[in-house]
Amino acid sequence: MNIVAEHKISGEPIDKAPKRPVRPVRWFIIVGMLLAVLVGGLVWFNYFRGQMIKQFFANNKPPPVAVSAAEAKSEVVPNLLTAVGGLAAVHQVDVSADVNGRVTEIKFEPGTRVEAGTPLVQLFDTPEQGDLANYKAQATVAQLSLDRAKQLASRQFGPQATVDQAQAAYDQAQAGIAKTEALISQKLVRAPFSGDLGMRKVEVGQYLTAGTAIVSLTDLSELWANFTVTEKDSGSLKVGQAVRLKVDAYPGRTFEGKITTIEPQISTDTRNIRVQATIANPERILKPGMFVTTTVVLPDKPAVITVPETAVDYTLYGDSVFVITEKKEEDGKTSLSAVRTFVQTGNRVEGRVEIVKGLKPGDKVVAVGQLKLQSGAPVSISTDPAPAIPAQPPRY
Repeated sequence: MNIVAEHKISGEPIDKAPKRPVRPVRWFIIVGMLLAVLVGGLVWFNYFRGQMIKQFFANNKPPPVAVSAAEAKSEVVPNLLTAVGGLAAVHQVDVSADVNGRVTEIKFEPGTRVEAGTPLVQLFDTPEQGDLANYKAQATVAQLSLDRAKQLASRQFGPQATVDQAQAAYDQAQAGIAKTEALISQKLVRAPFSGDLGMRKVEVGQYLTAGTAIVSLTDLSELWANFTVTEKDSGSLKVGQAVRLKVDAYPGRTFEGKITTIEPQISTDTRNIRVQATIANPERILKPGMFVTTTVVLPDKPAVITVPETAVDYTLYGDSVFVITEKKEEDGKTSLSAVRTFVQTGNRVEGRVEIVKGLKPGDKVVAVGQLKLQSGAPVSISTDPAPAIPAQPPRY
């Protein structure tokens, strides 16, 4: 039997088994250990950082904030009722003619002061002057006839009827004179009262109809201040109460007056009541139409607690102040801190605010500097003087 040697026969065993791969469980264990070490390091780092930050802020307290302090006082504040209104002249009119006519002469200068009865404008009155001369002539003749008739009647030479007719003719002539003089007086426009003239509104040769405005005339010696108050405040008003007025044209000045009229009915639309005060204006600096802030002086109320207006912080969550409190530290030293305290406020009068609830007399509050504070923050009392209250902005 021939044995044929096959070409390219390998010397390795044919039934040898393949290599086995490394098990994946070992890799999972290794990766898990690495992740655990990483997470643990991050947790430890965050804990260490938090402790260091806490220690830093514990050992580094911010310095006290310098503030100005004020004391809550118990005092009697003026009981004032403030309202807004306007000024009106007691005597003011647009001077006009009573009848139609052509302007022949203007006898005034605009902007000057005139007395009552001063001639202002002359209208054409030649026909009326002619009628006046005619009636005067008739009156003269009637007077002579009347005297003659009376003499004859006294001597029994004439009837009484003749005397009566002469008397009637004389009376008619006198009536014509009076009527014509009245018409002539209407053609001469005069100032109805003393006052200051405004701008001229007519010209020589202009034909005026009755009622056409010629010039404005205003008496500035006395003015009315008209304002309104609410229905709630109407019960505290009385005629004769003092009123203080301020106008924007003269900042810092106060004008005095008295209530002279209170409207007897309340408006059904606004539920307000109209009030009128009379103000003397000897300097003639107040003008009708000015906007005024009126303050009615009411009877005093019992004493209330007040603080400077700058000490109150007005927010949507309520009104509050920073009360300065003292506390002893562990080393025995005394420190000051500002604690926010909510209060109930009342009226504001001359830079101070009534505190209805939340403070007691003697409490120290922060008057200036509370914008930099948080409740419980350390503070120090500044030696700088506090600004004037109420603070007035600079005027340029």
